[in-house]
Amino acid sequence: MYITCLDLEGVLVPEIWIAFAEATGIPELKKTTRDEPDYNKLMEYRLAILKEHNLGLKEIQDVIATIDPMPGAKEFLDELRSICQVIIISDTFTQFAAPLMKKLGWPTIFCNSLVVAESGEVTGFKMRVENSKYTTVKALQSIGYDTIASGDSYNDLGMIKASKAGFLFKSTEKIKADNPELPAFETYDELLNAIKKAMD
Repeated sequence: MYITCLDLEGVLVPEIWIAFAEATGIPELKKTTRDEPDYNKLMEYRLAILKEHNLGLKEIQDVIATIDPMPGAKEFLDELRSICQVIIISDTFTQFAAPLMKKLGWPTIFCNSLVVAESGEVTGFKMRVENSKYTTVKALQSIGYDTIASGDSYNDLGMIKASKAGFLFKSTEKIKADNPELPAFETYDELLNAIKKAMD
């Protein structure tokens, strides 16, 4: 029984915070998990910038509404879901994910949640579980699934390395160089073929 675990941002949709940084003209918000391995540190940094610029959830959601999946992402996901179970495991937040899931045909996603004040200010965040991607993969394995995983960032390495087969997708040169044992792909066709081969 195989289940494929995919990262969301950078793999199926563009990075939300980069899009928001470009829309607001705040370059500091371009920093992602490709740059900062410590997710809590990254989020505290982002929340401080939002507060400084008086930006809340609505402003972020307005930008997310303009984001489309990467070209070919939905077709890749549809085909993958026809051959095995798929779960998107993301460090994004429920308040961000829904419009993107709609555009991807409502796949299953496990993610985190933001703490939002009545004013709309984002005051904090709640991680679903510590080290969520790795923990989720281990939990799926504990109930009898073989996992296949793919992602692009530091926070994906745990689930990729813990899985029966794991692949980097559209990752950085540094992450690829630091993890030469992991196959790295740039196109959905390559990734789909690798997943199919892993399931044989």
